[in-house]
Amino acid sequence: MFERFQEHLQKSGLIPGVARVLVGYSGGADSTALLHLLHKAGVDVVAAHLHHGQRAEAEEELARCQAFAEQLNIPFVAGRADVPRMSRELGKSLEEAGRNARYEFFKQAAFSAECNLIATAHTRTDQVETVLLNIARGTGLRGLTGIPERRDDIIRPLLPFSREETCSYCEEHGFWTHADPANSDLTFSRARIRSMIVPELKLINPGLDASVLRLAAIADEEDRFMNGMAAAALEQAEIPLNGSLRFLSDDCEMRFSRSHLAHLPEALRKRSIRLACEALDAALSYEQTQIASTEVVGKTSGAITAEGGQVVVQWGGDTVDVRRLLDVSPFRYPITIPGETISEEFGWQFTAFETDGCASDLRRASLEATLDSAQIKEPLHFRSVKPGDSMQPFGFTGRRKLSDLMSEAKLSQAARARFPIVCDMIGPLWAPGVCVEERARPKTESTQVIVLRFSSLKV
Repeated sequence: MFERFQEHLQKSGLIPGVARVLVGYSGGADSTALLHLLHKAGVDVVAAHLHHGQRAEAEEELARCQAFAEQLNIPFVAGRADVPRMSRELGKSLEEAGRNARYEFFKQAAFSAECNLIATAHTRTDQVETVLLNIARGTGLRGLTGIPERRDDIIRPLLPFSREETCSYCEEHGFWTHADPANSDLTFSRARIRSMIVPELKLINPGLDASVLRLAAIADEEDRFMNGMAAAALEQAEIPLNGSLRFLSDDCEMRFSRSHLAHLPEALRKRSIRLACEALDAALSYEQTQIASTEVVGKTSGAITAEGGQVVVQWGGDTVDVRRLLDVSPFRYPITIPGETISEEFGWQFTAFETDGCASDLRRASLEATLDSAQIKEPLHFRSVKPGDSMQPFGFTGRRKLSDLMSEAKLSQAARARFPIVCDMIGPLWAPGVCVEERARPKTESTQVIVLRFSSLKV
């Protein structure tokens, strides 16, 4: 098995040579085989074991897992979770609560152990069970694809191998392993699939595993194709928001032409709407997708909130908006001169420096401003917009409400919530991309100026 495993690692490119991999290690045959195979292949691994707080023997299992890792000279990280309590408090099944607890622990442990990848021991057998379980739940095309070999920083190197192979590998090497009682507990859906459904289906088709894996491969290929079509449709339908200040909210809102989406084939329209929600880390149920797709074709206005309550799909007039509900607290930070002042939370930065200068040709809607140093009452800082803020845009004789100026600049509500204005002790000096305050405009006699640039952190 090792030779085939090593060959698979090389062909798949799942693990770059410089990667450090956190291995989810329960002590079962699958995870024991995975840990040993990766270690034997020369991969830099860390073993991570989570005590689920469900069984008395779990203490002994934790100790034996640690001993096995130490025997191989593999770093070992242990964690504890009260899965039964999590299940009760969150209203989730023990299966789901346990899975959530494991992945949260793996992410935290990977960060602490400086691992760039997390490896779980899902096998070909798990893949077959997952596809069948998804079918029983009424899945769409994506659910038929089963378990991905890689998703973000999580990899499954054992997917080409069966559970029988991992058990045989551990037996051949004389490794201690334990069988989780949940694997045969018929109160769990996966155990029922494993113990009752798969054996019956194999009576109909002894080659069930190969057939289900072929189904998953076909579904994956077609799902990727449909996603590509949906992404292209969304790109054509998108209505850009906020002009040069798009980066203020491009991670939390999108706007599309309603008529463009309405003219898509229904299957592509549904997938496009779902894909837009997924871009904001949200999911629509089957029923919600049906409603949104039908309503977009009509002429009424309405909205629907995606599962989790954080993302809204709203339609009205000739636009469809998909946006994350924001709760942005007021902010205020000093500006470093000279240097960069970065907001990692919002994804933008100010660059500032002082230089010799005089009057310059200012543009109202620029992301760069030149301010007369002599007119600035330090300290210079940026903050969120407050009700009642006003400015005298250069070249104007009167003051204007900043809210009106942002409306004229066609900034969305999400962009306004994150919009920083540069101020001194007196008040606003510069609203990036909107206007510069008249009193700070360099004059002919100005000798020192401060140059400010506002930009996205994204390259």
